[in-house]
Amino acid sequence: MSKGVTSGSKHTLKTEWLLGSTSGVLALAALGLGRAFGKIQHSSLHQKLYAWAAAVVLIITGVYAIVHLSRAIGRLVTRQSNQGAGATIRLVTYGLGYVVLIIALLAVLGVSLDHLLIGAGVAGIILGVAAQQSLGNVFAAIVMLFARPFVVGDNIRIRSGVTGVLDVKVLGIGLTYVTVMTDDGILRVPNSILLGAGIGHLKPGVKPVPSPEPWSAPAPAPSPSNHAHGNDVTPSPTSTPAAAPQPPTSSPASGQDTSETGLAPGTPTL
Repeated sequence: MSKGVTSGSKHTLKTEWLLGSTSGVLALAALGLGRAFGKIQHSSLHQKLYAWAAAVVLIITGVYAIVHLSRAIGRLVTRQSNQGAGATIRLVTYGLGYVVLIIALLAVLGVSLDHLLIGAGVAGIILGVAAQQSLGNVFAAIVMLFARPFVVGDNIRIRSGVTGVLDVKVLGIGLTYVTVMTDDGILRVPNSILLGAGIGHLKPGVKPVPSPEPWSAPAPAPSPSNHAHGNDVTPSPTSTPAAAPQPPTSSPASGQDTSETGLAPGTPTL
């Protein structure tokens, strides 16, 4: 019984490849026949029927090819790497496959792709700016999938300006986050941070570095206060003593003499 299950699981991947490849060939054939013999606008009834028939066949075979080829690629990557990487590649393959299918369907129906591509380009720019962080994590996951700096179950050391130095154990790799175990608990680190960080494997027996303490705001400095209750106030060294007032001096008017009596000359005295 176990041999039959093992044999069936081995042939599952081959079956997925076979079904996906066959469906893809049929989809390409429907695309070519629809473009050659079908026409929707300003055409006869036979050309319209050819175009609609080719579109229906293209949709059915295209979806079938996308599903099975995505599963096959995901399982292949899972066998070579890990389950999280396989799920990431499967999702990316789904998205790209459906984009190609929509473009091919519009080509069979005779829809002009010029305005569609311009609109898609503008929408892509807006979406890229709005979802820059998320798309960065997705592309970082794809890069790490092929670079494979670590796999699930590895004990690694992360050196980053964002997280500092962390010794962790990898629990899972996803499309946007990597789940790790620290001495404080489970932590989910964005893929973009790990892609820009230094990563190394810990040797057996090496004591992990403890996680950094959480940041806390420093205590405010005590405000200076004047102790006026019975305390002398020391003058500032920069203060200068006030100058003593000088008595007013009277200066004689020019061209006049004063006598010892304080009277002007020629004043009769008693």
